[in-house]
Amino acid sequence: MITLVARLAASAADARRGVVRLHPEVLDALGLRSWDAVSLTGARVTTALVAAGDGPPGQATLDDVTLSNAGLSDGAAVVVAAAGVEPARRVQLTGSRLARASVPPETLRLALLGKIVTGGDAVSLLPQDLEPAPGLDPALARSRVAGALGGAWTSELLTVAAVDPPGAVTVHPSSVVGWQDGPSTADAPASPPSPVRESPVSRPRVAASASAAPSASASADPAPVHPAPVHPAPVHTVEDLIGNTDAARRLAEWLELSLDRPELLARLGGSARLGVLVVGPEGVGKTTLVRSVAAAVGARCVELAGPAVAATADASQRVHDALATARSAAREGGRVVLLVTDVDALLPAATPPPLSTLVLDVLRDALATPGLVLVATTSTPEGVDPRLRAPDLADRELGLALPDLRVRTELLRRLLASVPVAEGVDLAAVAGRTPGFVVADLVALRREAAVRAALRGADEIGQQDLLDAVGSVRPISMSSSATLQTGGITLDQVGDMVEVKQALTEAVLWPLQYPDSFARLGVAPPRGVLVYGPPGCGKTFLLRALAGTGQLNVIAVKGAELLDKYVGESERAVRELFRRAADAAPALVFLDEIDALAPRRGGSTDSGVADRVVAALLTELDGAEPLRDVVVVGATNRPDLIDPALLRPGRLERLVYVPPPDAAARADILRAAGRNTPFAEDVDLDGLGAELDGYSAADCAAVLREAALAAMRESREAAVVTAEHIAAARAAVPASLDPLQLAELAAYAQRRG
Repeated sequence: MITLVARLAASAADARRGVVRLHPEVLDALGLRSWDAVSLTGARVTTALVAAGDGPPGQATLDDVTLSNAGLSDGAAVVVAAAGVEPARRVQLTGSRLARASVPPETLRLALLGKIVTGGDAVSLLPQDLEPAPGLDPALARSRVAGALGGAWTSELLTVAAVDPPGAVTVHPSSVVGWQDGPSTADAPASPPSPVRESPVSRPRVAASASAAPSASASADPAPVHPAPVHPAPVHTVEDLIGNTDAARRLAEWLELSLDRPELLARLGGSARLGVLVVGPEGVGKTTLVRSVAAAVGARCVELAGPAVAATADASQRVHDALATARSAAREGGRVVLLVTDVDALLPAATPPPLSTLVLDVLRDALATPGLVLVATTSTPEGVDPRLRAPDLADRELGLALPDLRVRTELLRRLLASVPVAEGVDLAAVAGRTPGFVVADLVALRREAAVRAALRGADEIGQQDLLDAVGSVRPISMSSSATLQTGGITLDQVGDMVEVKQALTEAVLWPLQYPDSFARLGVAPPRGVLVYGPPGCGKTFLLRALAGTGQLNVIAVKGAELLDKYVGESERAVRELFRRAADAAPALVFLDEIDALAPRRGGSTDSGVADRVVAALLTELDGAEPLRDVVVVGATNRPDLIDPALLRPGRLERLVYVPPPDAAARADILRAAGRNTPFAEDVDLDGLGAELDGYSAADCAAVLREAALAAMRESREAAVVTAEHIAAARAAVPASLDPLQLAELAAYAQRRG
């Protein structure tokens, strides 16, 4: 066994998959190969899959669930050892009421194939698709779980209640998997779950305990098949939809007019035909809203899960069966809402399959049935076939916004109302640390806080449990984005640079923290900032500190990452970037090396790709649709290469120059870089800072690193770094700042004021 430093994995590919990554040398030392089992000992013992990583040898990179299962926090010590696992004969799980009601045992087993589980561990339903186990179809597993749980499936965590044999086991196709005190795969052979589901007909303001009605399903057989009943998800009252009550009331008005007063619409020259497209970030509660409103107006809700239908070979038959169920209920005098979830998967805008035309035709025919309305949901409205918005289909759109601070506070209060919470918990402070979180993220936050409280043996959730849980829950809106790791750094820890820090605070933090002040004064906040200066002088470090101070969601993009040789792909990537930022608002978009992304137009030799990217950036920053609660920060050491149109007011209008460090700043940098280094009494960091003229911040840190290596060369048991070691390091690490470049940047800063 070996003791390492536990680090939280930044890669979204590893998130919630039960994987720990070790340096190849550590794998060799432990006699392990990639995808073997490894035990992790922190506050508790857990087992995970191990894979090779590119981190330092003294570090173990754990995904968020594994870090929590081991009772660890980022930066804690973890004992790693090879582990033995046995094939699971039986695995029993517990989870939320929605998961128990919606996810059948067969789907549970499919999602867990190849994973290592231990009693008491949390486990996600994300399939282990990095190295799929034999018999695992990751695409099928994702589609089935998404069809069962909707958009919140990626954040759903289950608890392993019991395993047989005891200890660490791996799930195989022959393992019996099921819910504790509920159904399991051993009960009876069952066909794959259908994406068609019906919710019960409820009277207005009826609680979630309404009785279930038979559900509709389909099979691959061309003849209609009567489906097996399923348990519907809980239906909330409209008053329970915190933050979405206005949208719910508007949808209820449309439904009541179309279903209850069609003759009035006809007399006024309108039509009772109703199709609505509900759009909003993933996990914000679109499907829950439609179910609740349908129950409030006394309508039966027939659901068609777009991703699950699109992933099957008999998609056409499943669509026809769902439509037949809805039309039959409407013709019998019922009031029916046909809910198509994640319609972008069924009707994609890019190269729509032939099935799209068929689906649009049958939807159009179904809407002609009195008493039947269509409601579709999507988190990517630009990815939906535009034909769906035709006047005789879903010609109305209802948008759901991200919860703001007030709404998140109230949501936390509702979510924690039924669990024991310690006295003095400040939910507003917790909500302030969760920008961009939606309802599903806050549910995951409650679950993580409960795990942390249980690990310390408490019988109630405390303030610190909630705050610690914030760091282990990755918002759904950020699940596919590269984030800037702040490492807990704030602007207070950045020495010197008072004017630079104040300028960045005013241009970046104030628009996101005090929007009311800008509105009260009748001015629009700055849209973006350009941070420029010589290389190695702390531009990226400043942005990390800025993000840590403001508790912002930060989407980091390297300059060349958005460029693609195929026509239209670069522009699409820019639009997608800003859509993700809007979903995660308040957010900061950090464009590093922006000179590679937005060079001066007209001089490129790349078939106009760079010119089109610049045009797309200009449109997103200052186009017809305003950019709300999103600030763009670009960083470069060549501001003269950036297209001038990007630097005018309304775009990257604030230019902040980060100069090379002076003697006092270099001394502060040396103290910060050497805070963990033992120095001999003859080391004078203030004097050293004064001598390192022409050295950047990165050069100063390199001097101390080289001095430590010089001490190690003398003796592997060296305990201090002496002045002689630092003198040797100065000779080995020259100054990297170019005087000519410094003069050009200083002149540019003077010209720009």
